[in-house]
Amino acid sequence: MSNQTERRAAATVADPRWAVVVARDPAADGRFFYSVRTTGIYCRPSCAARPARPENVAFHDTEAAARAAGFRPCLRCKPDQLPAAALQAAKVADLCRYIEAADPAPTLDELARRAGLSSYHLHRVFKAVTGLTPKAYATAHRARRLREALGRRGSTVTDAIYDAGYNSGGRFYDEADGVLGMTASRYRAGGAGTQIRFAIGQCSLGAILVAQSDRGVCAILIGDDPDTLAHELQDRFPKAQLIGGDRAFERLVARVVGFVEAPRIGLDLPLDVRGTAFQQRVWQALRDIPAGRTASYTEIAARIGAPTAVRAVAQACAANALAVAIPCHRVVRSDGALSGYRWGVERKRTLLEREAQT
Repeated sequence: MSNQTERRAAATVADPRWAVVVARDPAADGRFFYSVRTTGIYCRPSCAARPARPENVAFHDTEAAARAAGFRPCLRCKPDQLPAAALQAAKVADLCRYIEAADPAPTLDELARRAGLSSYHLHRVFKAVTGLTPKAYATAHRARRLREALGRRGSTVTDAIYDAGYNSGGRFYDEADGVLGMTASRYRAGGAGTQIRFAIGQCSLGAILVAQSDRGVCAILIGDDPDTLAHELQDRFPKAQLIGGDRAFERLVARVVGFVEAPRIGLDLPLDVRGTAFQQRVWQALRDIPAGRTASYTEIAARIGAPTAVRAVAQACAANALAVAIPCHRVVRSDGALSGYRWGVERKRTLLEREAQT
């Protein structure tokens, strides 16, 4: 090997982009491109072709720069086209718009034909991109349409049900409790007529508010200021009838406080968990994390079958209104560091230390 060849090889190996190419890291696709002088082609960092010798490799900031240097696109990784992940996302986005416009909701086979994929592969791709199956996405969209229709003036509840895509009133009323958390008429009235009992106490983490609907415990809020917690509950249920708890309810609060102080004992109380289909899946995954253990946002995304939805998982954790009962404090960053927590990172640290000790 000549001195010039050795210098070229050393320069390539010293460039941090070489390690990315050797690892075939798909996360780097689009950030740069590399060319191979002996073949005259340029590739994505993730190209699965046999690695070139470092002395024959050059790096380019853009695809246009690689072309301008006289290289042609690799036929294997197709760097002149959108990455596979972007193509899948665009295809799924088209299917989402199709589902939203269709009445009734299209079948999986219809969607697969439109996408040019098998039903099995379409189901996997759709879930990986959105975090939901096509059926769950259609259900969530119909629920959103229903909530919007119930919020419009001048339309009846029956009009709203049919406008949202329900074929019959009976089918809707079978699902109403799960879709809205209450009857359609109560939802339209902003929760008016719904009774929620609550009480505020103290625990080692600060002030704690516990609220219960007729379906179960619907809020466990922790903070520094009791008045702020009361206002937060009122904001969540603006027209519900909030009733201060009696002695019997205070015993329930004591059970919740005992659970917060020692999460390993468990909380044997029904929960009124309200959220989107995706949030429900995330929250169930959180409840499956044993006390004393943690999981990363990336791991939770993988467990629910949506590996690309890490940010959405973090948002679902932030939307959780049942502190400790749905243990979002057990979710940490990939490097094990503590990240944001709705009730404060120090409380998160305290809960994790407490669970580790017991």
